[in-house]
Amino acid sequence: MLRDRRHELILRVLRSEGPVTVETLAERLAASLATIRRDLQKLDEEGLLKRVHGGAMPVEGHDDPFTDVAEVRPAEKDAVALRCAELIQDGETVLLDIGTTAHLVARHLRGRALTVVTSSLPVVETLADDQHVQLVVLGGMLRRDYRSLVGYLTEDNLRQIHADRLVLGTSGIRPTGTVMDTTVVEVPVKRAMIAACGQVVLVADAGKFPGTGMAKVCDATDLDVVITNAPVDPDTGAVLADAGVQVLEV
Repeated sequence: MLRDRRHELILRVLRSEGPVTVETLAERLAASLATIRRDLQKLDEEGLLKRVHGGAMPVEGHDDPFTDVAEVRPAEKDAVALRCAELIQDGETVLLDIGTTAHLVARHLRGRALTVVTSSLPVVETLADDQHVQLVVLGGMLRRDYRSLVGYLTEDNLRQIHADRLVLGTSGIRPTGTVMDTTVVEVPVKRAMIAACGQVVLVADAGKFPGTGMAKVCDATDLDVVITNAPVDPDTGAVLADAGVQVLEV
């Protein structure tokens, strides 16, 4: 497993379970104790966790999980986001998902004559002062840890609109082409977004193959385009090709 991926998973374990031992992390991540100790030292130096004897604990008062995830592979995500923004045509209505890569897409859409629909507060903050973008904010219940809006109000709002494209994020893509997410509460919103758009563009950096996730969002047949920064593994590539999905590598 790549170092950045281990760091992301370590932070997720701390957020969901609190203080954790080196031994537990080594078992969860199938890594050596020495590797985990180096990871914890690095994350402690970056202020993302607090190193304690025998393990680590979350940093009190630390920023939300969205910020943590945004710090993982930022250059790779931005390259994917830029390529995605290049696909979008002026005058379109675009749905932006809540992921950190979708947020980067929003940055590349500033100054464009577009309608952007989103349930992501970071996207709203990025585009709120842009007079060229017509911004539509979906209602719903605030999910504070990821700064997103979820629930039946969000899903109902989505049933009232149609977008030209959806920029969809993911926690992982299985070799079967199944798109996964780590948070069950976000899945109904993602599915409603897919139903509300004409084209689904999945943005997924190399760490998302196979990535993580326990909840199924959709199948490969629901996708139109996949944008990634590394060659897709042969099994996944074959499934995507059979489903007629265009894969763009940056």
